[in-house]
Amino acid sequence: MNKILARLIVFFVLIAQNGNAQNTYENDSLFSESNILKHLKSLSSDTFEGRRTGTDGAIKAKKYIINQFHSLNVVPLIKDYEQPFSFINRRKYYKGINVLGLIKGSKLPEKYIVISAHYDHEGIKYGKIYNGADDNASGVSALFAFAEYFKNNPPNYSVILAAFDAEELQIKGSKYFMDNTIVNLKDIVVNLNMDMISRSVKNELFVVGTKKNMRLKHIISEVENTYKIILKTGHDGYDGLDNWTYSSDHINFYKKDIPFLYFGVEDHKDYHEPTDDYENIQPEFYIDAVKTIISVFEKIDNSKF
Repeated sequence: MNKILARLIVFFVLIAQNGNAQNTYENDSLFSESNILKHLKSLSSDTFEGRRTGTDGAIKAKKYIINQFHSLNVVPLIKDYEQPFSFINRRKYYKGINVLGLIKGSKLPEKYIVISAHYDHEGIKYGKIYNGADDNASGVSALFAFAEYFKNNPPNYSVILAAFDAEELQIKGSKYFMDNTIVNLKDIVVNLNMDMISRSVKNELFVVGTKKNMRLKHIISEVENTYKIILKTGHDGYDGLDNWTYSSDHINFYKKDIPFLYFGVEDHKDYHEPTDDYENIQPEFYIDAVKTIISVFEKIDNSKF
């Protein structure tokens, strides 16, 4: 009887230790890695029908983002988080909706860092759904990771989490935001834009914008390479590579003389193809990419602008 009791005690002690170890891991993590992957998988599923601006799939994606912002204690920057806009592209009329959330800064609440990612994609073409896992469910899901991170790490600056619409249609969503912004443009200190950050055959994450701002170049040089990816500067138009300055939503900040850093990867075989699915991302690379971007944010958040 005593031996049985002793074995039971040892058994329950081991369970408790394993539970504590798991809790420690969760507490030490910047965000839930399983959750961010679930979000990416969900947003790039057929349910959202490729998230093309103005479609039912885009409306579903908008509601999904709002629900996540609300559950993660991200308050609306504008009523109900929604900034509607309309435009004409190739003689077709579109209605888009930016989703805008706010994390109030603890030390500099009247100054803003805008962290952005577009949530629209190509929709359905010729009967095939373009799910846009890397482009750009990866960036939107990273917004949720940031929101979770801020729960335990309140930022010094206020942070606007911006899920822009209509990037695939001449980058109209971020243009509307910048032309009709809810905060004063002079109070936006920097834009961090994420567009395609979940896969790279060379394990490289590019950061664009350092050639145009020496302060940001210095900050990037100070970021410790603690994860298993290579953070590379380039694609600024000065190195013989394709110039990505105009390739995504950060261009509309650049046009207003607001510093930006754009995080993205080289084009791959599934870029703007119906094969850009969750099954083709690289989960480990993606998690490390988001953690690296958070490391860059931390440096910026502790700098003066």
